[in-house]
Amino acid sequence: MNAFQVVLAVVVGLLGVGLYGLLIARNLLKVVIVLQVLVKAAVLALVLAGRVGGQLGLGQSLAATVIVADTMVAVVGLALAVQIQRRTGSLDVSAISTLRG
Repeated sequence: MNAFQVVLAVVVGLLGVGLYGLLIARNLLKVVIVLQVLVKAAVLALVLAGRVGGQLGLGQSLAATVIVADTMVAVVGLALAVQIQRRTGSLDVSAISTLRG
């Protein structure tokens, strides 16, 4: 196995773990963590695509952009989770449907 195949296997593995986690996670914090795993798979895929295409710098710059955007999404998601915890007393995903207003 060469390096390309190893990284591709890691990307597919992370995507599989992330998708499975999204299916079974009922806690908002776990959902945020699983989304982080999915984004890390996308970052690795971007760098791999840049390497394969001969434009490693482009792949790395796109990956850096995704990391910045993902950090903002994670912060907002965690802030929402804290507010939902304060209002409902639970981080269960089904508790979101009881919120009004």
